[in-house]
Amino acid sequence: GGYSSFAVNITPYAVEGENVIFVYAEDDVRSFHQPAGKQSYKHASFGCFYTRTTGIWQSVWLEFVPKQYILKAQYTPIAREGLLIVDGEAVGSGTVTANVSYEGKPMAKTEARVIGGKFRMELRPAELHLWEAGHGRLYDLTFTYGDDTVKSYFGLRDVHLDGTNFLLNDKVFFQRFVLDQGFYPDGIYTAKDDEELKRDIRLSMAAGFNGARLHQKVFEARFLYHCDKAGYPVWEEHANWWMDYSDAVTVERFTLEWEEVIDRDFNHPAIIGWCPYNETWTHVERQSEHRPITLAYKLTKAKDSTRPCIAVSGNYHIDDVMEIYDIHNYMTSIEEFRGAFEKASEGIYIDTVVKAGGERAETMIYEGQPVFVSEYGGFGYAPDKEGAWGYGNMCVSTEDLLERYTNYTGVLLETEGVMGFCYTQLYDVEQEQNGLYTYERKPKLDIAKITAVNEQKAKSDR
Repeated sequence: GGYSSFAVNITPYAVEGENVIFVYAEDDVRSFHQPAGKQSYKHASFGCFYTRTTGIWQSVWLEFVPKQYILKAQYTPIAREGLLIVDGEAVGSGTVTANVSYEGKPMAKTEARVIGGKFRMELRPAELHLWEAGHGRLYDLTFTYGDDTVKSYFGLRDVHLDGTNFLLNDKVFFQRFVLDQGFYPDGIYTAKDDEELKRDIRLSMAAGFNGARLHQKVFEARFLYHCDKAGYPVWEEHANWWMDYSDAVTVERFTLEWEEVIDRDFNHPAIIGWCPYNETWTHVERQSEHRPITLAYKLTKAKDSTRPCIAVSGNYHIDDVMEIYDIHNYMTSIEEFRGAFEKASEGIYIDTVVKAGGERAETMIYEGQPVFVSEYGGFGYAPDKEGAWGYGNMCVSTEDLLERYTNYTGVLLETEGVMGFCYTQLYDVEQEQNGLYTYERKPKLDIAKITAVNEQKAKSDR
């Protein structure tokens, strides 16, 4: 698929002197047999499908390791106990030593023997510094194993669901999120440098958002590192759009890659939840095709029981894998939008993404889960760009854009049972001109006014 990372040991093939490494990749975007996300399946971009990416788009490096070395380590935080559990794998035999510090001050040290290529250790820092939204408090962690030294970090935080609430460190965390698609004008899937990665986080937080839904793309780990440092919570999602869920080869490729993604990104404290599928309304009309979604959900929970999982975001709800009731609502009338939530106290919500057959997905079975309105808005504003579009009628002025944002977001801030929202979207992507910033990351309106709406004294401050 091209989203999870891979490593190859080239030692058996290297020769003294100069070596040349060739990487051969097949990119089969026309058969719908691999995850492509928002990459266009046509020659050119259109609608909400954008320029295709070819070649290697994530960071690449060459690393020398001794014969005895640490292969990987997984960190499971139990913040309420001030504890980090480390499960690692190593090549060779011996003892692994771990040293923890916080802002240069020693916090903990422990050792563990490598048995059968694996080791486990528990770390209890002398001081408790919780990772939370807006505060990326990170501990430095150094492993030594023979001649191998690995520098790392971790954050202590807990996430879980309680009734209709999402809890971060046992406190209600109302998610004022924004949709981030990870596209860039010059590199498409690839940011030019670290500053570009950090900039999108800063722009989001400047608008009063406290996190993001990373949409239809597995972002490179470097971006997640900056989320960790900034205290910027995110939902991680795979790029499932335009896959054929009825095809066994497709499901196998998707599922195996999703497993690799969870393994790679498990340690990031910024990831507060997983979402393997988004809007699976193209192919799942038949009951038999629920199975890939159910499989992905159960696989996710088996690999990570510490985070919630949205099996499928928006439109299609499958009863036995719905720990969060996820809604997409692009109603273009504020009266209709308000009406979709007016019976929330009775457990009635309306999801409005249109199915492949043309009918609208109306009220689904609701059983008291937290409600996440993970897509809404999408108000387009691009007065000087021909062919631009957004959801519904384009805004005629910045005042119109601000009024719509204020009214729609106000409904969600006032609705009981809603654990958070995610606005579509942070910045424009090519012809889709419904961002609060342009594709070049220039603000379309006074961002301080968006911040004022997002930071209203509402549920988020309770």
